[in-house]
Amino acid sequence: MPTNILMPALSPTMEKGNLARWLKKEGDKIKSGDVIAEIETDKATMEYEAVDEGTLAKIVVPEGTQDVAVNAVIAVLAGEGEDVKAAAGFAKAAPAKAPDTPKPQAASPKAAAPAPQSAPAPKPAAPSQPAQAPRSEGSNRVFSSPLARRLAKDAGLDLNRLQGSGPHGRVIARDIEDAKSGKAVARPGAAPSGGTIAPLMSDAQIRALYEDGSYELVPHDGMRRTIAQRLTASVQTVPHFYETMDCDIGRLVAAREEINAAAPKDKDGKPAYKLSVNDFVIKALALALQRVPDANVSWTEAGMLKHKHSDVGVAVALPGGLITPIVRNAESKSLSAISNEMRDLAARARARKLKPNEYQGGTTSVSNLGMYGIKDFTALINPPQSTILAVGAGEERAVVRNGQLAVATIMSVTLSCDHRSVDGALGAELIGAFKKLIENPVMMVV
Repeated sequence: MPTNILMPALSPTMEKGNLARWLKKEGDKIKSGDVIAEIETDKATMEYEAVDEGTLAKIVVPEGTQDVAVNAVIAVLAGEGEDVKAAAGFAKAAPAKAPDTPKPQAASPKAAAPAPQSAPAPKPAAPSQPAQAPRSEGSNRVFSSPLARRLAKDAGLDLNRLQGSGPHGRVIARDIEDAKSGKAVARPGAAPSGGTIAPLMSDAQIRALYEDGSYELVPHDGMRRTIAQRLTASVQTVPHFYETMDCDIGRLVAAREEINAAAPKDKDGKPAYKLSVNDFVIKALALALQRVPDANVSWTEAGMLKHKHSDVGVAVALPGGLITPIVRNAESKSLSAISNEMRDLAARARARKLKPNEYQGGTTSVSNLGMYGIKDFTALINPPQSTILAVGAGEERAVVRNGQLAVATIMSVTLSCDHRSVDGALGAELIGAFKKLIENPVMMVV
């Protein structure tokens, strides 16, 4: 019997993706492990490996198709000895949304598992006078269809603020579309929420505010929406506080120049490594977390996660967004290893070739805007992490040493902390440990 090849789930939270490119064509022989397609998510493009063997009888979803739901049929594979034409007739095109019923799995990328199916949304019903969305006793829960919840998540809308038009006040897909166009009705008694992303303006509202021809409407891509959702959630759910210190990096700058000058070169004269200030920052923060282990934690409702290793995420700017690849076990790696690993991660991040495990998780992060001349700033925590270090530019400043004015190379750093898991004194201890290490780089190699 022909086997359906399904859209894979590349991460636990993935609900849909883009079929970027087919690497096999209809009629091609497929072996287990063959890369048959490239699947694109909001932040990465991954190769899709076949599990079964046979002949690619029918491509159901053409390359370039966007928003293909996880577990949707994208192709059909004819098994050994099966009639390819008959197998092609077995194919049934699947819409780019969650299918109503699960289908058998034929192929999947490495370490990927299909996401659970969403139940089909009920058909919209328009009662003459919508009732208030039902809530449980003592609860603010608003009932909604699975499709409405998914659409609300994509649009960054708060379901608790919407009046549903479905049966018994249920929020349905039509209500989400109305909210995006500014036509939604607020739920009676809904408390205002300053952190909710504002609904998209309708065409009429845009034209009323801006003159025709004075703007270009560029739709949000998946990465921009994901960034908006995650950082809005960070502001709404994580109680931030900030601590700033000035670090004298004169010794670091001198050590960096000396280490780079002594780097061995290959036959082409290319150095084996080239350290940056950011490499020292990653190493110093990783070691600081080991010295202050109570700050190397993540808040969960069930309890505190105390991490044994320092997995440091590093913000990398991309066209239209950013991503945070992670240097795992950074506390045990040499500066040269961190430098080469970051160079590889950053290059693959810009090419959208990172695997989910290379940018998900982590125990802390670094955001460095020093190369743009930014003196100091604050950064938003990337949950489930509890801290993020914002790094400014190193610059010559006047300082007082032994009662005398002097010139020193100073770098301001600001630590953002989740107050649920890291208190003020603990945060001060962590940034203090970082300062000692960054000002005395020899301590990072002993």
